[in-house]
Amino acid sequence: MNKVTSSRNHEDHYTLCWIQNGIDQIEINKTKYKNVSNSVFFFTPDVNWKIYKNAMSPLSGYLLYIPKYILDYPVFKNLHITQVRFFKSIDEIPKINLSPGIEIRVQSILEMLDELNSTNLANKEEAILSLLNTLFVYCDGKCNIKSFISDNNQKTALVYKFKKKIEKLFSEYHKVTAYAQLLNVSDKYLNECVKEILGTNAKSLIDEKLLMTARYELKFTDKPIKEIAFDLGFSSPDYFSYFMKKHTGVSPSQTRKS
Repeated sequence: MNKVTSSRNHEDHYTLCWIQNGIDQIEINKTKYKNVSNSVFFFTPDVNWKIYKNAMSPLSGYLLYIPKYILDYPVFKNLHITQVRFFKSIDEIPKINLSPGIEIRVQSILEMLDELNSTNLANKEEAILSLLNTLFVYCDGKCNIKSFISDNNQKTALVYKFKKKIEKLFSEYHKVTAYAQLLNVSDKYLNECVKEILGTNAKSLIDEKLLMTARYELKFTDKPIKEIAFDLGFSSPDYFSYFMKKHTGVSPSQTRKS
């Protein structure tokens, strides 16, 4: 880290920040905090943060910038830390304190990620996903999403339930109406809640899940495109191709080759 390190202006990245020794303070949304050594912070793109480093310290921590789409891969779906990003107020920033034993392991993982990122290995992306999963597993026990949700308001709880329904039923139901009926609310109210909590609409969450799963299946499995289309609930391979082109600009076959 530099003497003063601040948030990037990237709307499509999360930031995992591990503060070691040598940090004077961290500023989050214009509020300054001291005594934050050995802490891991998980910042969503809307958070403004700034880290003030002690000039005499040779090593002060790590910053890991994570593209938003990465956390939607199936391997991460049951981890609490990947759910926290959706359910916070401006003053609720996920913070994790690492024990000395875990500290050593986390540093090893971050060093391997840094090394992998600068290589051109054939299976580079799979290796990065595996290391990220291991990193999050170490952090996960400190991140209690259930108590966090229960302390929040009813709209947030509804959006959480909606997200969980999508995780289980995205290949069966593609329309907001179906989820609204399962949750015993109107389409309009569900959309209003999603818009208020996440700043997007309910349909985009369903489409996002379909896209992430489709990309994963196309890039990391040998399943025929026709089989993937039907597994995801599309009525035909042509409609699946239309869906992919509409949202990504490329066909399923092009996605597989990329």
